[in-house]
Amino acid sequence: MSEIRLQHSELPFFMSTNYADFDMDRVFQWLSHEAYWSKGIPRTTLERSFENSLAFGLFHESEGQVGVARMVTDKAVFAYLADVFIAKNYRGFGLGQWLMEVILQHPDLQGLRRMLLATSDMHALYRKFGFSDAHGSKLLMEIVRPDIYQKSEA
Repeated sequence: MSEIRLQHSELPFFMSTNYADFDMDRVFQWLSHEAYWSKGIPRTTLERSFENSLAFGLFHESEGQVGVARMVTDKAVFAYLADVFIAKNYRGFGLGQWLMEVILQHPDLQGLRRMLLATSDMHALYRKFGFSDAHGSKLLMEIVRPDIYQKSEA
């Protein structure tokens, strides 16, 4: 996997997939104390989950890390989007949308047959990127491409 670092075209933010850039103290604070889906997660569990995923860090040029997300993936057929979090004082700038654009354009996530995520409140954001409710679920959303292999051979 090649690491990426992308600068936002108009705002003082950049994104990195280099796990060494991450401020895991901040990420742990967000995900163990603020995120509804992972309250109380042990730090060692959190770190192991990021070390074994394709992780995306969102950074302000002078204030450090302001967001995070990760894809659990085999980089061939499946990916699960998890732990998408933007710090409260950085919401409303379109950073969640930019984060999703970068994630879905990452070279290791191309040609996947299925992408899955769970959300209780951000359906509108994910629908913009092609996710839909998974078989009537109000929590799970997915992108399914059952014919992806036939298209890639053409």
